[in-house]
Amino acid sequence: MASPDGASGVGGSPEETELSITLTLRMLMHGKVMAGGSKGETVKRIREQSSARITISEGSCPERITTITGSTDAVFRAVSMIAFKLEEDLGAGGDGVSAGRAPVTLRLVIPASQCGSLIGKAGAKIREIRESTGAQVQVAGDLLPNSTERAVTVSGVPDTIIQCVRQICAVILESPPKGATIPYHPGLSLGTILLSANQVRGHSISE
Repeated sequence: MASPDGASGVGGSPEETELSITLTLRMLMHGKVMAGGSKGETVKRIREQSSARITISEGSCPERITTITGSTDAVFRAVSMIAFKLEEDLGAGGDGVSAGRAPVTLRLVIPASQCGSLIGKAGAKIREIRESTGAQVQVAGDLLPNSTERAVTVSGVPDTIIQCVRQICAVILESPPKGATIPYHPGLSLGTILLSANQVRGHSISE
């Protein structure tokens, strides 16, 4: 761990590197969550207020990959804003009946080679994260289709989710992915490819 005054030293020291870390977080989300209007006002506002770079994958399927890149502070600010936006959307659909706050769910997409560190020996690390944050955390057993990544589902109220994501990020920053990562693309499942091929054939017959 870096000491607070550890930045004074030779260039490129571990302490300096830690201060200038760039974090990239990938999440699987419904496209409409981040759209927020015809011109994507929600994602524009989150970009401006968090200073993080946010991109949303293209595609016609409902779920998209949202990629958040920036300093750790900027990424956590963006995640916080997304979590509160999800809670707001849930509240808007609940007719205001629920007395408590509805739990929010985020699905992180993480290289499978890092999931072992996140789970820990005999599940110790993931249990520690659950207990210290109060959030529910579940690491999928199977890889996402056509990729070497897994979904990590985090559920809770926004405050607990943010603490949980911070701890998950700390683990993955300490344990870089091993080998090549084949990123998950929601639109590239076999069923979609076959469906697209059938649609193309259908159009070619009518031409």
